[in-house]
This record gives sequence, structure tokens and C-alpha cells, in this order.
Amino acid sequence: MKNIFKFILAIFPRPVLIKLSILVQPLLVCFLKGKTYVDPIDGKSFRRFLPYGYRAQRKNVLSPSTLSLERHRLLWLYLESQTDFFTKPKKLLHFAPEQAFYKRFKKMKHFEYVTTDLNSPIATVKADICNLPFESNSFDTILCNHVLEHILDDTKAMQELFRVMKPGGMGVFQIPQDLKRAITFEDHTITNRKERTKLFGQYDHVRVYGIDYFKKLEDSGFKVEAVDFTSQLSAQEIDKYRLAKGEIIPVVYKL
Repeated sequence: MKNIFKFILAIFPRPVLIKLSILVQPLLVCFLKGKTYVDPIDGKSFRRFLPYGYRAQRKNVLSPSTLSLERHRLLWLYLESQTDFFTKPKKLLHFAPEQAFYKRFKKMKHFEYVTTDLNSPIATVKADICNLPFESNSFDTILCNHVLEHILDDTKAMQELFRVMKPGGMGVFQIPQDLKRAITFEDHTITNRKERTKLFGQYDHVRVYGIDYFKKLEDSGFKVEAVDFTSQLSAQEIDKYRLAKGEIIPVVYKL
């Protein structure tokens, strides 16, 4: 099954993958139903999760029901227990809306919910993150997760995110990050899909962020908090929810 998923990820572009996943999801939920692992986003349990990964396949990480990965489930648990995200009215801007969240956020009455992306078939506003069609100081909360590693001019994108966030607002800007790397590695002359996958982890990534990612956000105006929420969870919880121990959630604020 690992090889099948790796082949599918390599062949089909992301918009097609989204449409395909909608068709096969009910079958996966039925086939993998069990009691070993729990997806906290919808509370459903399974005997195992699915593998996922463009370069190296990670075992037991993709939830059959919400199609969430480790980072989605970690973010959900953090927002639910550590913030007022699910209780306080707010205007929410969501980039490249993840299927794990999209329908749930859309149904929540306390959100004024805006989704945006250049390519996603489920985003309502088609927009370039480096030139957003929104007024300054518009959004209370911004979710922009696993987007910036795709953007050539990520500095401009960060400046736009800061511009459209309201003073007092907060955001979560997750990225694939190598915490052993001090300096972000990027080389815009690399355009070959196989070479990008080898160096950056995915064919459409243009860099691997290091620890200096937080400084880049600060230079764009944000106050940054690097949250290791897994440090507050037990080993049993980390395994039950299939989280990545030590994964950092970059939480930003506009003061």
C-alpha cells in the first residue's frame, strides 16, 4: 500500500488528489475502522492510519476519515485546548484550506470564514499570497499552513500576511522545518521535479526552512511563539493521535 500511495502522490497534481480523495474516503473509513488510534478532529477511531509521503513514506499517519496528517491533528488539539479559536467570534482567513478543516470551519457560526488559494478547487477567493486582494487590518485570525515553502518570494508573502492581519490578531503558519538546520536552504535555479523532491522533500517545494524561519517572521513584523505542544502531552496521547513528537507550531501575533 505504501508504494501505491507514493505512486499516486507523484503522478497526480494536488487539485486532482483532492477530488479523488473525496471519492475513496468512505471506503477507507469502513475498511480501517477499529479502536487503536483516534482522530481528534472527528473523534473516529481506527485499527491503523494510512501511509503518506512524497519522498519517504511515513507509516500510519494519514487519517482515513478527515485525511488529516500529524500536523493537522496537532493544530486541532492546540487550538481546542490552548486558545479561544472555537468559541470567540472572529474573521478567519484560511489559505489553501485543508480538507480536514474546511467543512468543519465553514459550518461554525462564530466564524466569518474566507478561504483563498491560487489552485485549490475548494478555495473561494483565487489570489496570489504576494498580492492579496484584501484591505489592510482585515482578519482576526489567519491560518497559512504548509504554503510558504511553495512561494518563491516568501518575504513578500509574510509582509502581506502581516498587512491583512488586524492589530491584536493571531495566526498559525506551519511549514516543513528542519530544526537541526540553522539557516534555510533554498536554490531557485533548481526546477527539476525529482531534484526538488530530493533536496526539498516535495516536487513543488522551493526551500527547506531552518531555525531562522522564526526570525524571518519577526522581520516581517510579527511577534513569534514557537510552541512545542507535544511536550504537554503524554507518550500515550502522542501515539493514540499519531502525532510527531517535538513538532513546532509557529504561532504569530500582530501587536
